[in-house]
Amino acid sequence: MALKVDETEQGDWTVLRIRGELDLVSSPVVRQSVHDAVAEGQHDVVLDLSDVFFCDSSGVGVLIASRRLMKSCGGRLRLILPARGAEDGSHVNKVLGALGVRRLFDVYPDTGSAVDETCAPLTA
Repeated sequence: MALKVDETEQGDWTVLRIRGELDLVSSPVVRQSVHDAVAEGQHDVVLDLSDVFFCDSSGVGVLIASRRLMKSCGGRLRLILPARGAEDGSHVNKVLGALGVRRLFDVYPDTGSAVDETCAPLTA
């Protein structure tokens, strides 16, 4: 399945909904989408990974690079990784946890809570 990225605006946040496989072939698409948002002046970005059913080390690298980019421009990056995401639980959540990098990200269960300033992120 090809990766698809849909962009919407919710208040001050740019929400990038990512669907498909986040791997060596598709990760440059996500990287470019985040860079494009920053280039357009959007410094608060949510990556909705609810429908990502596979993520390899290239995908994790893009997430970490996106976090670094957002921090360097004074922005914020939030991830949506629901406990029971894309089919049998969030694959991305499992991969980030296994690699020990899940704690680097502010994670929310859904878009509404990710863009709500009063909601706290989920614990790792």
